[in-house]
Amino acid sequence: MANPTVRVGDVVPTGTFWYVPYTPETDDLAACGVPTKISTDAWKGKKVVLISVPGAFTPTCHANHLPPYIQKYDEFKAKGVDQIAVVTANDAFVMSGWGKALGFKDKILPLSDPTAAWTSQLGLSVDLSKANELGLGLRTSRFALILDDLKITYLGVEPARGVTVSGADAVLAAL
Repeated sequence: MANPTVRVGDVVPTGTFWYVPYTPETDDLAACGVPTKISTDAWKGKKVVLISVPGAFTPTCHANHLPPYIQKYDEFKAKGVDQIAVVTANDAFVMSGWGKALGFKDKILPLSDPTAAWTSQLGLSVDLSKANELGLGLRTSRFALILDDLKITYLGVEPARGVTVSGADAVLAAL
């Protein structure tokens, strides 16, 4: 399990992620797009919900964790959220494909922390090298953050398998 080194009230460490920007032209599964970088600095002065999952296209992440965020997007916006983003240790192309498969479009920003470097700074990476013999390696753990001008106002780290404190309903309740 993850052992967070950050707490509510902390300013989130600076980090850089890869992502493929959404455009109508890249909405086609056959279109790859060009990865670009984004820094946490882009969130200065904004309210951001950041969801972290162990992997795109994995059962809990794909079927249970992200769909409610898409379905409740308007509720997040009504509570003043400027950006919803999801981060995982998959590469930017996989994250782009996952966003297309789930219909993120411009609602959820799919971010790649490919070596879990930023997530490790938070104490929220997890070694899944031996989990179910799938050999997933170092991954981002399952959690959600609410950032207000880069300050952590909510940190929901899952204590076990499943989605509770990092789910859309828990995060909406914390806003």
